[in-house]
Amino acid sequence: MNNSPKKKIYRTGNNRGWGLNVWSEMIIEVIDSRELTWRLFLRNIRARYRQTVLGFLWALIMPLLTIGAFIFLNRAGVLNIGEIDIPYPAYALLGLTVWQIFAGGLQSCSNAIVAGGSMVVKINFPKEALVFSSMGEALVETLVRSGLTAIVFCFFNVVPAWSAVLFPFALIPLLLFTLGIGLMLSLLNVVLRDIANIVPLATTFLLFITPVLYPAPEAGFSKFFMTYNPLAVFITAPRDLVVKGCLTQPDIYFIYSAVSLLLFIIAWRLFHLAEIRIAERVGAR
Repeated sequence: MNNSPKKKIYRTGNNRGWGLNVWSEMIIEVIDSRELTWRLFLRNIRARYRQTVLGFLWALIMPLLTIGAFIFLNRAGVLNIGEIDIPYPAYALLGLTVWQIFAGGLQSCSNAIVAGGSMVVKINFPKEALVFSSMGEALVETLVRSGLTAIVFCFFNVVPAWSAVLFPFALIPLLLFTLGIGLMLSLLNVVLRDIANIVPLATTFLLFITPVLYPAPEAGFSKFFMTYNPLAVFITAPRDLVVKGCLTQPDIYFIYSAVSLLLFIIAWRLFHLAEIRIAERVGAR
């Protein structure tokens, strides 16, 4: 039996185009590198929490502080959150749990290539593994927050709607949307290191103009703006399945879901086209 390792030969033009053979090659590469992706994911998680006293509790402390600030501002009359169907702590924590996929995922993915610079320069492997494993960090924090959300729901005697079983599936478009943007930002961050500082600022700003900690407006320009804000749709839809038992804007949700899939496909292909140049750019730094 021949156990020699597979060799990947690059030829001029074999990485170009949008044909089915190119896509099949990309998918096979990701499947073949699944063990590497898993090991990178474990390494990232251990490195992130290894030397912290509170460890995974940081994933719970930050959203609780944010919710506490909004509760204080609401009771002080500074903010008017409006009427909601369940106690506000449960409502806000559910929104922040969904938001973590985008905010945490975008920050991790955008820095994935730069953070793995030594591997990129020394080892030939599918660079998508770095981005996908970084996305896993955000999913872990989302899972931790989901556990806290369930506890808060029990504390306030909130019974989720039956459609809550669809909650994980409703997150898929947001996941693809985040990966699509994250793949492009990870490339841009190699050239322009300011991206690492811009992304946290951008996600903080987007948090306040997206109905994460408050219900979506039902009238006026704010409603119009939220309708054309894909993040608002992706945050509201999973929460509505848990709280209201249905999608309030199913047509818009499915349109944006198709857009997020298209965005991911295009971003992944462009990332793959630029993959050969990544090591050169990282090594030149």
